[in-house]
Amino acid sequence: MAPKFGTSGLRGLVTELTPALIGSHVRAFLASCPVGSGLFVARDLRDSSAAIAAAVIAAARGRGIHVTDCGEVPTPALALAAMAAGAGAIMVTGSHIPADRNGLKFYTPAGEITKAEEAAILAAVVTEAQVPAAPLPNEGRLTVAAPGAAFIARYLDAFGRAALVGRRIGVWSHSAVGRDLLGETLRVLGAEVVELARSASFIPVDTEAVDAGGRRFLRAEAARHGLAAIVSTDGDGDRPLVVDETGEVIGGDILGQITARFLGAEAVVTPVSSNTGAEALGLRVIRTKIGSPYVIAGIEAVLAERPAARVVGYEANGGFLLGFAASGPAGTLPKLMTRDSHLPIVAPLVAAGAAGLKALVAGQPARFTAADRLQEIPVEASLALVASLRDDEAVFDAFVSAFGGRAVARDLTDGLRLTLDTGRILHLRPSGNAPELRFYAEAETPEAAAEMLETGLAALRERLASV
Repeated sequence: MAPKFGTSGLRGLVTELTPALIGSHVRAFLASCPVGSGLFVARDLRDSSAAIAAAVIAAARGRGIHVTDCGEVPTPALALAAMAAGAGAIMVTGSHIPADRNGLKFYTPAGEITKAEEAAILAAVVTEAQVPAAPLPNEGRLTVAAPGAAFIARYLDAFGRAALVGRRIGVWSHSAVGRDLLGETLRVLGAEVVELARSASFIPVDTEAVDAGGRRFLRAEAARHGLAAIVSTDGDGDRPLVVDETGEVIGGDILGQITARFLGAEAVVTPVSSNTGAEALGLRVIRTKIGSPYVIAGIEAVLAERPAARVVGYEANGGFLLGFAASGPAGTLPKLMTRDSHLPIVAPLVAAGAAGLKALVAGQPARFTAADRLQEIPVEASLALVASLRDDEAVFDAFVSAFGGRAVARDLTDGLRLTLDTGRILHLRPSGNAPELRFYAEAETPEAAAEMLETGLAALRERLASV
């Protein structure tokens, strides 16, 4: 796929992410967006990431920018360090997508770039291609930093050294760049940590769509080691994965609503793909399109209306954004306007206490989501399928009938989201930056959501074969 911007920055095939293309996008970013005191750069553990990061650093230094190389650290740790220094940042990562792809995430000193800033970058790329900017005579300085300690301290200061005492927690390390920081965070909070399945090669773990084999592995490991939980993240560490003491995966949106309540949030910004539990909890809920830039825009709109608002954001993948300075059990947790994985891991573990995560989740509103994706589906095919369901009533009725209900509401905010007369919800959406078609199902029990997911994926495969 040709490199392009989606919901999580620029992504494309590694073979197409050439030094020239990387350089043009970096220079366009520097020309169109503020970077303050300089540029912080980090990368995930993909084989291609070191070379891409080197190209990013070379392009920025060639424009006279002071670059701080942070090495292999998770995205939220990079963002926290850059914002503290009043600097911009670029994270080299393809997140959860396969290793033959990679990408760039851009940050100004204020946080993740907005959609308006993305448009400005794309416009500047065109200008850069037409009239390449000559390198400046003085190359920018290069320094090295290790932001991990400050990232761990953020959670230690807020939760304290006794927060997880007595808990035996598994860390599924796989190839997540923040695996060691996650384990150390849990240790300094008092937990006993058991590392699971560290991988030397990159594994594209999607925390929003753990496959059947992954779920069997997690259930087996939870039982074998007598764990209170298993936790993990995606490749670049901005999306959490939390598994309860029985080995069952907890949905990212459930982690989000638990964390929101734990922190005393009064308003939640979340995409249409998240379940409706937050509404059932009585929180003010603002729904957006899928993608952290839309969530950030929603948070900023709430803060513009009332600067002291206790507002947070989260996505169905579990990534959590903190829009205010919250109070933890031991101290203040400063605002962090980028997707974070540590907070929606630590807060639910602390909130669960000795009763455990299973009981905590059982106390939430009875709304559960299941999600998965059909991979290697061209975007054009996904869009054509969604269009056929939207515009052809016969096709629409045949698709909906498979779920044993009647559609009473349609939402076209992002893809096609249908509310059935049974109260269940189904949602299909072409990915914004990968050849994938995602399907979300919401129901009153995890089992019903899983059954809807299986039905939906089968119906989509059949329909794609005829489009």
